[in-house]
Amino acid sequence: MLDYHVHSEFSVDCQVPMAASCRAAIAAGVTEIAFTDHVDHEPADLGFGYYRAEDYFRAVEMVRAEFGDRLSILAGAEVDFNTGIAGQVERFLAQHSYDFVIGSVHYGAGGQIIFPDYFAGRTLGDVFNPYFDQVLAAVETGWFDTIGHLDLPKRYAPRTHRNYDPLEFRDQLEPIFAAMIARGVAFEINTSGLRQTPKTSMPGPAIVRWYVEAGGALITIGTDSHAAQTVGAGIAKTLDMLEVCGIESVAAFRGRQRRLLPIAGLRPPAMVSA
Repeated sequence: MLDYHVHSEFSVDCQVPMAASCRAAIAAGVTEIAFTDHVDHEPADLGFGYYRAEDYFRAVEMVRAEFGDRLSILAGAEVDFNTGIAGQVERFLAQHSYDFVIGSVHYGAGGQIIFPDYFAGRTLGDVFNPYFDQVLAAVETGWFDTIGHLDLPKRYAPRTHRNYDPLEFRDQLEPIFAAMIARGVAFEINTSGLRQTPKTSMPGPAIVRWYVEAGGALITIGTDSHAAQTVGAGIAKTLDMLEVCGIESVAAFRGRQRRLLPIAGLRPPAMVSA
Protein backbone atom coordinates (compact mmCIF):
# COMPACT_ATOMS: atom_id res chain seq x y z
CA MET A 1 0.00 0.00 0.00
CA LEU A 2 1.46 3.34 -1.08
CA ASP A 3 0.57 6.80 0.18
CA TYR A 4 2.45 9.33 -1.90
CA HIS A 5 1.00 12.58 -0.57
CA VAL A 6 1.44 13.19 3.16
CA HIS A 7 2.16 16.48 4.92
CA SER A 8 4.06 17.14 8.14
CA GLU A 9 5.12 20.02 10.35
CA PHE A 10 7.18 21.33 7.43
CA SER A 11 3.98 22.44 5.68
CA VAL A 12 2.46 25.72 6.81
CA ASP A 13 -0.99 24.13 7.13
CA CYS A 14 0.04 21.04 9.12
CA GLN A 15 1.35 20.45 12.63
CA VAL A 16 1.72 16.65 12.55
CA PRO A 17 5.23 15.32 13.25
CA MET A 18 6.55 12.84 10.71
CA ALA A 19 6.87 10.17 13.39
CA ALA A 20 3.13 10.32 14.14
CA SER A 21 2.26 9.78 10.49
CA CYS A 22 4.75 6.92 10.25
CA ARG A 23 3.08 5.15 13.18
CA ALA A 24 -0.33 5.75 11.60
CA ALA A 25 0.88 4.41 8.25
CA ILE A 26 2.14 1.19 9.80
CA ALA A 27 -1.13 0.74 11.69
CA ALA A 28 -3.11 1.31 8.46
CA GLY A 29 -1.13 -1.21 6.45
CA VAL A 30 0.71 1.40 4.39
CA THR A 31 4.15 0.10 3.45
CA GLU A 32 5.52 3.12 1.58
CA ILE A 33 4.97 6.78 2.41
CA ALA A 34 6.14 10.00 0.77
CA PHE A 35 6.33 13.16 2.86
CA THR A 36 5.40 15.80 0.31
CA ASP A 37 5.40 19.08 2.16
CA HIS A 38 4.32 22.31 0.51
CA VAL A 39 7.01 24.32 -1.22
CA ASP A 40 5.48 27.72 -2.02
CA HIS A 41 7.15 30.35 -4.17
CA GLU A 42 4.09 32.58 -4.64
CA PRO A 43 4.73 35.67 -2.47
CA ALA A 44 1.01 36.00 -1.62
CA ASP A 45 0.85 32.48 -0.22
CA LEU A 46 0.76 31.92 3.55
CA GLY A 47 3.45 29.28 3.06
CA PHE A 48 5.88 31.59 1.27
CA GLY A 49 9.26 31.23 2.98
CA TYR A 50 7.99 28.65 5.48
CA TYR A 51 9.60 25.49 4.06
CA ARG A 52 13.06 24.66 5.44
CA ALA A 53 14.73 22.15 3.16
CA GLU A 54 17.71 21.25 5.35
CA ASP A 55 15.54 20.67 8.41
CA TYR A 56 13.09 18.66 6.30
CA PHE A 57 15.75 16.26 4.99
CA ARG A 58 17.19 15.90 8.50
CA ALA A 59 13.72 14.93 9.80
CA VAL A 60 13.30 12.36 7.01
CA GLU A 61 16.58 10.71 7.98
CA MET A 62 15.46 10.58 11.62
CA VAL A 63 12.19 8.77 10.85
CA ARG A 64 13.99 6.44 8.45
CA ALA A 65 16.30 5.47 11.30
CA GLU A 66 13.33 4.82 13.60
CA PHE A 67 10.81 3.20 11.23
CA GLY A 68 12.84 2.08 8.22
CA ASP A 69 12.62 -1.59 9.12
CA ARG A 70 8.81 -1.43 8.83
CA LEU A 71 8.10 1.39 6.39
CA SER A 72 9.73 2.76 3.25
CA ILE A 73 9.94 6.54 3.65
CA LEU A 74 10.44 8.79 0.63
CA ALA A 75 11.69 12.36 0.59
CA GLY A 76 9.17 14.25 -1.47
CA ALA A 77 7.78 17.70 -2.13
CA GLU A 78 4.52 19.24 -3.29
CA VAL A 79 5.78 22.19 -5.30
CA ASP A 80 3.27 24.91 -6.13
CA PHE A 81 3.38 25.99 -9.77
CA ASN A 82 2.15 28.84 -11.89
CA THR A 83 3.83 30.45 -14.86
CA GLY A 84 4.63 33.60 -12.88
CA ILE A 85 6.93 31.71 -10.50
CA ALA A 86 8.33 29.15 -12.97
CA GLY A 87 11.87 30.48 -12.65
CA GLN A 88 11.90 30.11 -8.88
CA VAL A 89 10.47 26.61 -9.12
CA GLU A 90 13.10 25.54 -11.65
CA ARG A 91 15.93 26.84 -9.47
CA PHE A 92 14.54 25.16 -6.37
CA LEU A 93 14.28 21.76 -8.05
CA ALA A 94 17.82 22.08 -9.41
CA GLN A 95 19.12 22.66 -5.89
CA HIS A 96 17.50 19.71 -4.08
CA SER A 97 17.39 15.96 -4.59
CA TYR A 98 14.10 14.22 -3.84
CA ASP A 99 12.69 10.77 -4.41
CA PHE A 100 9.41 12.15 -5.71
CA VAL A 101 7.98 15.55 -6.67
CA ILE A 102 4.34 16.58 -7.09
CA GLY A 103 3.54 19.62 -9.17
CA SER A 104 0.37 21.33 -7.97
CA VAL A 105 -1.56 24.35 -9.18
CA HIS A 106 -3.33 26.25 -6.41
CA TYR A 107 -3.79 29.67 -8.04
CA GLY A 108 -6.16 30.87 -10.73
CA ALA A 109 -6.73 34.01 -12.78
CA GLY A 110 -5.35 37.24 -11.39
CA GLY A 111 -2.97 35.42 -9.08
CA GLN A 112 -5.71 34.50 -6.61
CA ILE A 113 -5.63 31.29 -4.63
CA ILE A 114 -8.52 28.96 -5.45
CA PHE A 115 -10.50 29.02 -2.22
CA PRO A 116 -14.31 29.44 -1.91
CA ASP A 117 -14.12 33.25 -2.21
CA TYR A 118 -12.46 32.87 -5.60
CA PHE A 119 -15.73 31.57 -7.11
CA ALA A 120 -17.68 34.77 -6.38
CA GLY A 121 -18.76 36.41 -9.63
CA ARG A 122 -17.22 33.63 -11.70
CA THR A 123 -18.71 30.75 -13.67
CA LEU A 124 -17.20 27.28 -13.44
CA GLY A 125 -15.60 27.97 -16.80
CA ASP A 126 -14.03 31.13 -15.41
CA VAL A 127 -12.51 29.01 -12.65
CA PHE A 128 -11.51 25.82 -14.41
CA ASN A 129 -10.28 27.14 -17.76
CA PRO A 130 -7.36 29.21 -16.43
CA TYR A 131 -6.68 26.50 -13.86
CA PHE A 132 -6.31 23.84 -16.55
CA ASP A 133 -4.12 26.21 -18.60
CA GLN A 134 -1.72 26.34 -15.66
CA VAL A 135 -1.86 22.55 -15.21
CA LEU A 136 -0.88 22.12 -18.87
CA ALA A 137 1.99 24.56 -18.42
CA ALA A 138 3.16 22.57 -15.37
CA VAL A 139 3.13 19.32 -17.33
CA GLU A 140 4.98 20.83 -20.26
CA THR A 141 7.91 21.84 -18.06
CA GLY A 142 8.69 18.17 -17.47
CA TRP A 143 9.87 19.06 -13.97
CA PHE A 144 7.38 16.97 -12.02
CA ASP A 145 6.85 13.25 -11.48
CA THR A 146 3.11 13.66 -11.05
CA ILE A 147 0.46 16.38 -11.09
CA GLY A 148 -1.50 16.77 -7.87
CA HIS A 149 -5.30 16.82 -7.50
CA LEU A 150 -6.02 17.33 -11.20
CA ASP A 151 -9.42 18.97 -10.74
CA LEU A 152 -8.68 20.75 -7.45
CA PRO A 153 -11.25 23.60 -7.76
CA LYS A 154 -14.12 21.21 -7.05
CA ARG A 155 -12.75 20.79 -3.51
CA TYR A 156 -13.41 24.45 -2.72
CA ALA A 157 -16.56 25.07 -4.76
CA PRO A 158 -19.30 26.77 -2.68
CA ARG A 159 -22.87 25.54 -2.86
CA THR A 160 -23.55 27.87 -5.79
CA HIS A 161 -20.91 26.09 -7.90
CA ARG A 162 -21.31 22.41 -7.07
CA ASN A 163 -22.63 21.44 -10.49
CA TYR A 164 -19.14 20.65 -11.82
CA ASP A 165 -19.22 18.11 -14.64
CA PRO A 166 -15.79 17.15 -16.02
CA LEU A 167 -17.40 16.42 -19.39
CA GLU A 168 -17.69 20.18 -19.93
CA PHE A 169 -13.90 20.41 -19.79
CA ARG A 170 -12.93 17.29 -21.69
CA ASP A 171 -11.60 19.35 -24.60
CA GLN A 172 -9.19 21.04 -22.22
CA LEU A 173 -8.20 17.80 -20.53
CA GLU A 174 -7.25 16.03 -23.78
CA PRO A 175 -4.14 18.15 -24.47
CA ILE A 176 -3.12 17.74 -20.82
CA PHE A 177 -3.33 13.96 -21.24
CA ALA A 178 -1.31 14.17 -24.48
CA ALA A 179 1.40 16.22 -22.79
CA MET A 180 1.53 13.84 -19.82
CA ILE A 181 1.91 10.83 -22.06
CA ALA A 182 4.56 12.49 -24.24
CA ARG A 183 6.65 13.58 -21.24
CA GLY A 184 6.12 10.58 -18.97
CA VAL A 185 4.38 12.66 -16.30
CA ALA A 186 1.84 10.88 -14.12
CA PHE A 187 -1.16 12.37 -12.41
CA GLU A 188 -2.28 11.75 -8.89
CA ILE A 189 -5.49 10.26 -7.60
CA ASN A 190 -5.91 12.41 -4.51
CA THR A 191 -8.18 10.56 -2.10
CA SER A 192 -8.90 13.57 0.12
CA GLY A 193 -11.97 14.37 -1.97
CA LEU A 194 -13.56 11.14 -0.77
CA ARG A 195 -13.64 12.46 2.79
CA GLN A 196 -14.33 16.10 1.90
CA THR A 197 -17.16 17.97 0.18
CA PRO A 198 -16.72 16.51 -3.34
CA LYS A 199 -17.22 12.95 -1.98
CA THR A 200 -15.14 11.71 -4.89
CA SER A 201 -11.44 11.53 -5.54
CA MET A 202 -9.57 14.25 -7.42
CA PRO A 203 -9.92 13.35 -10.20
CA GLY A 204 -12.79 10.87 -10.32
CA PRO A 205 -13.31 7.85 -12.57
CA ALA A 206 -14.57 9.70 -15.65
CA ILE A 207 -11.27 11.56 -16.07
CA VAL A 208 -9.28 8.40 -15.38
CA ARG A 209 -11.23 6.56 -18.08
CA TRP A 210 -10.61 9.35 -20.64
CA TYR A 211 -6.91 9.29 -19.80
CA VAL A 212 -6.77 5.53 -20.35
CA GLU A 213 -8.62 5.93 -23.66
CA ALA A 214 -5.98 8.49 -24.68
CA GLY A 215 -3.28 5.87 -24.03
CA GLY A 216 -2.23 6.91 -20.53
CA ALA A 217 -1.14 4.50 -17.82
CA LEU A 218 0.82 6.47 -15.20
CA ILE A 219 -0.98 7.08 -11.91
CA THR A 220 0.16 7.86 -8.38
CA ILE A 221 -2.01 7.68 -5.26
CA GLY A 222 -1.96 9.96 -2.24
CA THR A 223 -4.24 10.88 0.63
CA ASP A 224 -3.11 14.51 0.95
CA SER A 225 -3.08 13.85 4.67
CA HIS A 226 -2.69 16.75 7.07
CA ALA A 227 -3.67 14.55 10.05
CA ALA A 228 -2.22 11.23 11.13
CA GLN A 229 -5.62 9.50 11.16
CA THR A 230 -6.09 10.05 7.42
CA VAL A 231 -2.86 8.40 6.30
CA GLY A 232 -3.88 5.55 3.99
CA ALA A 233 -7.53 6.66 3.89
CA GLY A 234 -9.39 5.77 0.69
CA ILE A 235 -6.49 3.97 -0.97
CA ALA A 236 -8.16 0.55 -1.15
CA LYS A 237 -11.28 2.09 -2.72
CA THR A 238 -9.10 3.99 -5.18
CA LEU A 239 -7.31 0.82 -6.28
CA ASP A 240 -10.70 -0.71 -7.07
CA MET A 241 -11.68 2.35 -9.08
CA LEU A 242 -8.44 2.33 -11.06
CA GLU A 243 -8.85 -1.32 -12.04
CA VAL A 244 -12.41 -0.68 -13.20
CA CYS A 245 -11.11 2.20 -15.34
CA GLY A 246 -8.43 0.06 -16.96
CA ILE A 247 -5.35 1.01 -14.92
CA GLU A 248 -3.34 -2.10 -14.02
CA SER A 249 -0.39 -0.55 -12.15
CA VAL A 250 0.52 2.47 -10.06
CA ALA A 251 3.78 4.37 -10.21
CA ALA A 252 6.35 4.27 -7.42
CA PHE A 253 9.58 6.24 -7.20
CA ARG A 254 13.11 6.30 -5.83
CA GLY A 255 15.47 9.14 -6.62
CA ARG A 256 12.99 10.45 -9.22
CA GLN A 257 13.19 7.11 -11.05
CA ARG A 258 9.83 5.50 -11.75
CA ARG A 259 8.80 1.88 -11.56
CA LEU A 260 5.34 0.38 -12.02
CA LEU A 261 3.77 -1.84 -9.38
CA PRO A 262 0.82 -4.08 -10.38
CA ILE A 263 -2.29 -3.17 -8.41
CA ALA A 264 -2.94 -6.83 -7.58
CA GLY A 265 0.35 -6.94 -5.69
CA LEU A 266 -0.50 -3.87 -3.62
CA ARG A 267 -3.46 -5.46 -1.88
CA PRO A 268 -3.07 -7.09 1.51
CA PRO A 269 -3.71 -10.87 1.38
CA ALA A 270 -7.18 -10.50 2.92
CA MET A 271 -8.19 -8.14 0.11
CA VAL A 272 -6.86 -10.46 -2.59
CA SER A 273 -8.67 -13.52 -1.23
CA ALA A 274 -11.87 -11.50 -0.86
